[in-house]
Amino acid sequence: MPASTLVSSVSTVDVAAGDRLAFWEHYNAHALVGLTCSSYEDEGLLARQVNLELDGVRVADIAGNAHVVERAPGLVRSQPKDATFVSTLLEGEAFFHSAGGTVHLRAGDLLVYATDRPYLFGFGTAMRQVLVDVPRPLFAERCGVADLSRPVKVAGSGEGAAGLAVRALSRRLLGLVDDPAHTPVAAQAAARDELLELMRTALTGTGSAAGTSHLLAAKEHIHARLQDPGLCGDQVARAVGVTVRHLNRAFATEGTTVAQYVQGRRLDCARVDLTATSMAGSRIADVAARWGFASQAHFTRLFRARFGCTPSEVRPPRAAEVRPPRAAEVTGG
Repeated sequence: MPASTLVSSVSTVDVAAGDRLAFWEHYNAHALVGLTCSSYEDEGLLARQVNLELDGVRVADIAGNAHVVERAPGLVRSQPKDATFVSTLLEGEAFFHSAGGTVHLRAGDLLVYATDRPYLFGFGTAMRQVLVDVPRPLFAERCGVADLSRPVKVAGSGEGAAGLAVRALSRRLLGLVDDPAHTPVAAQAAARDELLELMRTALTGTGSAAGTSHLLAAKEHIHARLQDPGLCGDQVARAVGVTVRHLNRAFATEGTTVAQYVQGRRLDCARVDLTATSMAGSRIADVAARWGFASQAHFTRLFRARFGCTPSEVRPPRAAEVRPPRAAEVTGG
C-alpha cells in the first residue's frame, strides 16, 4: 500500500536570498531531476513546490517568479533520469530550448519532453506549472508516444479532442494539487490512470476503450459552453471526436447521459443564481433563459424534480423596500 499522496512541500521564501538557488537545486535533484537554476530578479528566486505521489507517478505543483532552469549535458550524464515530463503551464509565459528547437508556451499549453536529453526551460514572468513525472516505459505504453527526440507541445486553446483533453487535464491536476488530502490512498491508481488517459488523448486524439478521457473532455466542453442554447449531445460528441452513442456509454458509468448531465449542470447553476443575494433583482424567467431553458414553466418543473422545491422557494427574502414619505408626513399634517 503506497504512503500518503503528499510527499513534500517547500518554499524559498524563508531561505536567505544568497542560498535560494542552491537550496532549490538540491531539493529538485532529490524530488524531480538534477538541474541548475538562475534568476535575475532583485530578490532572487522566490519559488515554492508541492510534490504528490500517485502510485509511481509524481505530480509537482511549482510556482515562482521569473527564472531559468537548465539540465545541461553534464547533469544528464552525472544525474541520469529516464522519465517523461508532462508540463501544464497554468500561469505566465515560457520558452523551452533543446536540440529539437525552441518552443514558446502560453498559459494553458501542454509540453511533453524527455529528461535524458539536455534542455533549458525559461520563465520570463511569474509562473505556475503542474508537472507530471512519468517513468518512460509507462508513458510509452499508456500514452502511445515513444519518440521524444523533440519536445511536443499541445495548445490548450485548441479545438477538438486534443485541446479539450489538455484543459480537462489541467482542471484534474488543479483538483489534485489544491487539495491533496482529497485523494485517498486507495484512489491513487485510478487518479493516475485518469491523468495518463487524458495525456494520451491530448497527444494522439484517442483514448482507451474505457472512455474516461472522453468523459472528462466532454465535461470540460460542457463546462465552457453551458450557457450556449445550442449545446446538446451531438455538439458535445462532435467536439470530443466520438459518436453520441459512444459518449453516452461513457456517461453511463456515472448513471447518466450527456443530455441529463447538461440539464443537471444547468439546473445547479441556476440554483446558485437564484440563491445569490446579488441576483435577488433578477426575474426567475431571466435566470431560466440564461441557463438555456426555453420556458419558465418547463424550468420550474425540472427544478422541482431535482431539488424538491420551486425556484421561488429557494430565493432569499428581498430587502424591505424603502417607501418615500408622503407629503403629509414631511409637513407633519
